Amino acid sequence: MKRKVVIAGGGTGGHLFPGIALAKALKRNDMTTEIEFVGTKQGIESKILPEEGFKLKTIISSGLLGKKGLARWISLFKLPIGTAESIWFLFSNRPNLVVGVGGYASFPLVFSAWLLRIPILIHEQNAFPGMANKWLGKIADKVAISYLESKQFFPKKKVEVTGNMVHEKLCQPRGDFPSPIKEPFWVLILGGSQGAHSINMAMIEALDLLSNRKKRIFVTHQTGFSDYEIVKKKYTEKGFSANVMPFLTDMPERYRIASLVICRSGATTLAEITAAGRASSLIPFPYAANNHQEHNARVIEAANAGEIILDKDVSGERLAQSIKRAMDEPEQLKRMEDNSYRLGSRDAVEKVKRICLELMGDVVRIMENNNKTKEKNVLLCF
Repeated sequence: MKRKVVIAGGGTGGHLFPGIALAKALKRNDMTTEIEFVGTKQGIESKILPEEGFKLKTIISSGLLGKKGLARWISLFKLPIGTAESIWFLFSNRPNLVVGVGGYASFPLVFSAWLLRIPILIHEQNAFPGMANKWLGKIADKVAISYLESKQFFPKKKVEVTGNMVHEKLCQPRGDFPSPIKEPFWVLILGGSQGAHSINMAMIEALDLLSNRKKRIFVTHQTGFSDYEIVKKKYTEKGFSANVMPFLTDMPERYRIASLVICRSGATTLAEITAAGRASSLIPFPYAANNHQEHNARVIEAANAGEIILDKDVSGERLAQSIKRAMDEPEQLKRMEDNSYRLGSRDAVEKVKRICLELMGDVVRIMENNNKTKEKNVLLCF
């Protein structure tokens, strides 16, 4: 029997890319499996999924956290609309499984799946889950978590620690993953899928403090679209070799050549960094829900796999210090890389895929048994 899977969520790359990794794994397992994503028009999924070859159903939804006044009322008004859209979509398509990966569209879609008694898997990427996933975890059949620290927030019998899902190219044994390039010293700067203004401006300030090393450094910098022109111009003016882009693709290759990663501490970014075994300077986004980015970063810091720079402390001087220290202390950098690699969950996709197949297998057997029962009842009528 052909299986159908709906993956709900998106909004940011941190929610979307684990879902894409799972979708590809399910397709590799069985090419006949039908997979469709549910998200919003304003989310990153509307741009990325068509390029990846996956269908996207958009619904009306937006977040509530941090909104006040009219904006909050508008978000509340959208919730029942998105739920109604989700119920109709699920009823029309009758999937075997719904997977919630977080984001605006995840809540109404997963809740609708529960109303229709469709099996549900929740994947939580962060060490400290948001309110939506805490609640959805109570109605889900299974909850896959990325960090052991988040186990306390979900029903114990439903939880399995899988790690966060990353691109298959990052799931190689270390011997198959080349060492980072040390000459020139490659710095990878990421501000999340939309960039980060504070990191962009601090790096511009850092260029003067790194001027005597410019011939030994190459920077790959994802700026987001707002700061792209000014950041690109500054690298050129200061004479640095740099690849400045508003949005980066082919992240496995970017991590492969990076000597140091300077970035936000979204769960998916950290999963990619640790899968590749890269050292990092982490600047948690201070307005993330429940401060989850700092919780994520503390796990990395505790393992001596990276350092934390709080956003209020980020400056050109701090970034320059981090880069110089990484260049001047290769043994310490190597220890951080080793610790980072040990934290990586390169089998997370396979673990989550197995849970999906188990849940769908149960559904397929139930449906087959129901069909047999109906056939017996028909025969008894004659």
